[in-house]
Amino acid sequence: MLFTHHGLSGPAILQISSYWDGRQPIQLDLAPDRNLTADLRARRPRDPSSWRLLLREVLPRRFADRWLETYPLAGNSDRAWADAEDRLHAWEVKPEGTEGYGKAEVTAGGVDTGELSAKTMESRKVCGLFFIGEVVDVTGQLGGFNFQWAWASGFCAGQAV
Repeated sequence: MLFTHHGLSGPAILQISSYWDGRQPIQLDLAPDRNLTADLRARRPRDPSSWRLLLREVLPRRFADRWLETYPLAGNSDRAWADAEDRLHAWEVKPEGTEGYGKAEVTAGGVDTGELSAKTMESRKVCGLFFIGEVVDVTGQLGGFNFQWAWASGFCAGQAV
């Protein structure tokens, strides 16, 4: 996940955007696979400065500092520490929007795959009309799957004509 001057970006956010409905907030785990309260039990003293140091190990320093300004530790009780960690594991963000199609990596929608021959990519409705790549309603995970779909569907259509 990247923090940019326009907002959140990077592969994780781009992947989430494929599922985001535009209305609901998203939850981000800023310390996956970390049990910070267990890490804190091993530290002495257990106080806000040790929480700051631990956050700086998990998050970029400036972000950790800003996090503590926004979400200060609410005391030194076990409950306060647990609440602070829970917030870090379930940070709720309500995006205001997206950068739009001009910056989109992949878009959803297009010609329904049920209207095409799976072997040739030819339209079932119009003989000799083929659809491939991002024109077809196929969306894969980030990491080259959409490129693979474009090449494979193009190959199938090319073999059929």
